Amino acid sequence: MAVGGDRASVLVVEDDADIRDVLARLLDRDGFEPHTCATGADAAATLGAVDAEVVLLDLGLPDVNGFDLLRTIRSRSDAIVIVLSGWASESDRVLALELGADDYVVKPFLTRELVARIRAHRRRSTASTAERPDGLLVEGDLRIDPRTREVTVAGEAVDLTAREFDLLHFLASSPRQVFSRDQILEHAWGSSVAWQQDATVTEHVHRLRQKVGADRIATVRSVGYRFEPLVPSHVAE
Repeated sequence: MAVGGDRASVLVVEDDADIRDVLARLLDRDGFEPHTCATGADAAATLGAVDAEVVLLDLGLPDVNGFDLLRTIRSRSDAIVIVLSGWASESDRVLALELGADDYVVKPFLTRELVARIRAHRRRSTASTAERPDGLLVEGDLRIDPRTREVTVAGEAVDLTAREFDLLHFLASSPRQVFSRDQILEHAWGSSVAWQQDATVTEHVHRLRQKVGADRIATVRSVGYRFEPLVPSHVAE
């Protein structure tokens, strides 16, 4: 994923022609390079031809299930994926986050706010890449490399989405420090808490526990989460 270029590429996948055209004009005016698709088939083909840094994905497409397309995008790209949907239910939001979406915006939405969200996600991606350039974060058999954005457990590579990496790196950088969900949204997502839901953090934590170990991230009831250094068995009480 190309980050930090003058004209970041944004792929708009939206079957409503009016919304698609408005977004294309807005993105172009704000310094992005928009590419638009009206169907899932076109999106899958365009994804291979365009190195999109951001994907704006409408779930209600005429030819494919939007969640299936989200799976495809996530399997082929580490682009920032922002879902645009008229479906406001918690279950749809949670499923999208579970499948790797970085954000979920319910229609109708404010176009200026959407652009602000895109910029916030890009800032966070750029900052995460630049942080701690000289060293690894190592905790037991867990290794987090902010230079390459790679994570291994017991020498095995762990496949994380961009936002999962940001969350893990943020928590692991301050072991045992407790962060509220609002703090995590602000620092690990780089976005205003007003734009996000608690489910965003909850679902990403759930996925991280499955990938790096349930004991790595502790829940502090009524407060938030903390990264928990593992105590070697020979010194455990």
